[in-house]
Amino acid sequence: MNILVTGAAGFIGFHLAKRLLDDGHTVVGLDNLNAYYDPKLKESRLALLAPYPGFSFLRMDLADETGMARLFRDQAFDRVLHLAAQAGVRYSIDKPLAYVTSNLTGFAHILEGCRHQQTPHLVYASSSSVYGLNSALPFSVHHNVDHPISLYAATKKANELMAHTYAHLYQRPATGLRFFTVYGPWGRPDMAPFKFTKAILEGKPIDVYNHGNMERDFTYVDDIVEGIVRVMNHIPAGNPAWSGDHPDPASSPAPYRLYNIGNQSPVKLAYFIACIEKATGRKAIQNMLPIQPGDVPATCADVSDLTRDVGFNPATPIEVGLQRFVDWYRSFYKA
Repeated sequence: MNILVTGAAGFIGFHLAKRLLDDGHTVVGLDNLNAYYDPKLKESRLALLAPYPGFSFLRMDLADETGMARLFRDQAFDRVLHLAAQAGVRYSIDKPLAYVTSNLTGFAHILEGCRHQQTPHLVYASSSSVYGLNSALPFSVHHNVDHPISLYAATKKANELMAHTYAHLYQRPATGLRFFTVYGPWGRPDMAPFKFTKAILEGKPIDVYNHGNMERDFTYVDDIVEGIVRVMNHIPAGNPAWSGDHPDPASSPAPYRLYNIGNQSPVKLAYFIACIEKATGRKAIQNMLPIQPGDVPATCADVSDLTRDVGFNPATPIEVGLQRFVDWYRSFYKA
């Protein structure tokens, strides 16, 4: 297939593009290589994709309406896998308009492209952050998510609503995947595995928020990619059992689905830090702090729908995944 992967220079997008190329697909990668974090890391990821004969790269911003329309006019995509976004919960508190431009306007251009080109299936990245003030664990796609606590989360919820509208009005199949704390080699510098590993190896203190009383459903990137690849070939149809009297948020009479994609095994922050200490062979200097604005105390994914529909089964324990991340970090940064 000919597949568009947006955010191809990003953490998950890079791993996904590589997997698709290894599987024999043609991949068009799109990314704006912005400076939210070190563009050299993004360029290094792209350098590993460039040798594939089936890979081509387009540097462009999702907000470029003319360029995006031209892309969909010039290319016929069998799948659109949309991972590009302005990421980061805390950054959205300081720079909210960046999220409006990329995550709302940019996503509208993706939807318009899929509509006009009649793309068979759009799979897009949502986030566990949409659960916001929800406290019933595990988080289920059948729960309402109407109380986000960051603009990042609000834009991801908005993406789900926008995708449903296009599925309903234009019968464009769309599947949203709510990612739960993805980590692994080539991970982002603003995420805990990277920040903690860097600080521990340099003998610097790490900030431990909520005094360590956090739990996260850390999900290894290879498991995430496996889930995306399975979902892209599972094109949703309308749910004939859907009722407006008791509306199910996860499905619709339209060709639309939502899934959680996580490890379904939350890890306490203290144990997470202990795993990095073991992998690095160093003890962490811990600076205990209160919870940050926009953060939720715990996440846990109910992935039963994804398991039922595509056989998703996360296979990477946190101990193994963090060792792989630390090994990559040491190799890449000569640490």
